[in-house]
This record gives sequence, C-alpha cells and structure tokens, in this order.
Amino acid sequence: MRGEGLFTERAPNGRFQWQLKAMNGRVVAVSSSVHESSADAERAFAELVALGPALVARITHVRDGLGWTWVVPGPRGNPLVKSSRAYERYATCQNAFRRFMALVARMAEAGAQPAAGAKPVTGAQPAAVGGAGAADGDGAGGAGAGGGV
Repeated sequence: MRGEGLFTERAPNGRFQWQLKAMNGRVVAVSSSVHESSADAERAFAELVALGPALVARITHVRDGLGWTWVVPGPRGNPLVKSSRAYERYATCQNAFRRFMALVARMAEAGAQPAAGAKPVTGAQPAAVGGAGAADGDGAGGAGAGGGV
C-alpha cells in the first residue's frame, strides 16, 4: 500500500507511524498511535480505509495555543488518526477533515485493501462531517461523506 499518499516513518521512540500526504506533498493526517513495524503501520491504515464513511471527527480547540484540530476516535475513545496540524479557524478544520475523507475514499476506490490478516476496527459511528472541501487547501480536494458537525 505504499505510494498513493501513504508514508510510514520512524517515530522518535523508534517505532513507526503513518502519514497521509496529498498530491502536493502536504501532510493531511497522521496516525495517533505508533506501531512495531512499518508493515503494522500500513495494516492500521488499511483498517482505517476499510471503515471509510463510518469515520467521525471530533474537533477541539488546541489546549496551549491557537487553533483547532480534528481527531477520529476509535471504539474505545482512543484516537485512530488526527490532523497533522492546528487550523486557525473551526470551519477550516472541518474542511480539512472533509478533504481527508475524500482522500481516503479515493484510496479505497483505487484498491487500498486491508493487508492479509488485518481486521477492521469495529464500533465506529457514521461520518459527522461532510460536504465540499474549501479554504486553506491541502491538495486533497473533493467532497467528503454526508452529515454535519
């Protein structure tokens, strides 16, 4: 599943994280957890892609600073994926999640399937943010799943 905007990298603690990049090279989202190997990180991303439109964003204000970030919580409340940076406006953060959803949908259509033995995460809820992407573009473009925050 390498390419298609998915990159794995070694985290400061020696484990692996994945990041999803748009066509222009800008990082759209990063894994919240770290994994033992690059293959484990790629499997975790494949599980996320399998969830597709069931992903829900929780948008919160940054604690120590300015801006808004989005995070997709898992079934136990632990974050699965998060925005790569803070956004100045709430609406821009919403649009960033929509662009992330559009990129995930395109990757799913292109055949990004969970690796052998990977099990999709269960317990997700329907998408909470959707519509057309807009300002502060990260290059992911397009429309996301239906709904609203």
